[in-house]
Amino acid sequence: MGTKGREIVGMAVDDVLKMLNKAFADEWLAYYQYWMGAKVAKGPMKDAVIAELVQHATEELTHADMVANRVIQLGGTPVTTPKAWYDWTNCGYDAPEDPYVKALLDQNIKGEQCAIGVYQDMIQATRDGDPVTANMALTILEQEVEHEEDLQSLLEDLELMLARK
Repeated sequence: MGTKGREIVGMAVDDVLKMLNKAFADEWLAYYQYWMGAKVAKGPMKDAVIAELVQHATEELTHADMVANRVIQLGGTPVTTPKAWYDWTNCGYDAPEDPYVKALLDQNIKGEQCAIGVYQDMIQATRDGDPVTANMALTILEQEVEHEEDLQSLLEDLELMLARK
């Protein structure tokens, strides 16, 4: 880790690392939730829902990579085991036990709404003390907001289609 890079953090680095590791756990669990949902999805508009879930899974994995890189830049170690993700997570994991597309959309919208809150809080906490982390969080927040919108649009389309039958 760069000495100057750590020096510019004008707040407790351990607090930043804790926030980042919690977000890291969230991103891995979100990735798996999306990926597994895409595997089991059933129902109307299944192909469109699967395509969206696969795309979001890829983006959540990219977020995990961004967060892990920031943890390492700050001299920390990302949470190293999947078991520990459950101890660290802010947003949890909703297993896609009901494969119906509406259920999958609902649980992933809930996850995105949680992630939006996590990154809003991270931006607020780091804006003045760690602008590098705040900027990374803003980049991720923009995608999480887009994810929520994408999923809500699919849900709206599904509900309109079902209402017309």
